[in-house]
Amino acid sequence: MRTSGEKSVPEPTERSDINVPVVVPAPAAVPGVVVQTAAAVPAADVPAASDAHPLDRLDLPGVGEWKRVSPKYLVVEIVGTLVFGLIVCTVALVLWLAFGQQWAVYPGAVMALITIVSLVLEPRRVRSIGYQMRQDDLLFRRGIMFQRFVSVPYGRMQLVDITRGPVARWLGLADLKFVTAAASTGVAIPGLPEADADALRDRLVELAESRRAGL
Repeated sequence: MRTSGEKSVPEPTERSDINVPVVVPAPAAVPGVVVQTAAAVPAADVPAASDAHPLDRLDLPGVGEWKRVSPKYLVVEIVGTLVFGLIVCTVALVLWLAFGQQWAVYPGAVMALITIVSLVLEPRRVRSIGYQMRQDDLLFRRGIMFQRFVSVPYGRMQLVDITRGPVARWLGLADLKFVTAAASTGVAIPGLPEADADALRDRLVELAESRRAGL
């Protein structure tokens, strides 16, 4: 299983189709001064609350539309989380029942809780993964609470590779990985359909070669 600030959402504003008059108390009469009363202000003119999707909070300002990974990638993540959780819980259970190690109950229970929470958050975490190809670089993002945004210039790409795990291969998915001279900017885009991964690899190689050649 692979893992990787936040934009506040304005409070909803109540709206009404009824015109609400704004009443201004009349000031004391002053000779030679004309007092003008305020006109009724339609409630429809009040700015509406933001109807932005919750995932919009994951976007950077001024960034275009993100390309998301395949929804089938959720199956890959769920299988990986379940397998890892079951292995740890099974080891803890064996230590407790077969060897009488009472302490093994606690890490096993903690691991079971973490597995359940991970399964609940998995759909949102998969939806948070996205990328987009800009004019000079590829921008990648992932994460919910701890978000990661990586910008990789095309001219610095040194290796573009495609990997397929057993579950991903069964679902027709692949992971696209590319690294640069700086190891910290290595990025892996998971959950891409195989055809999209092949096309994106060829396009990135073409862009990398053209940028290095100064075209």
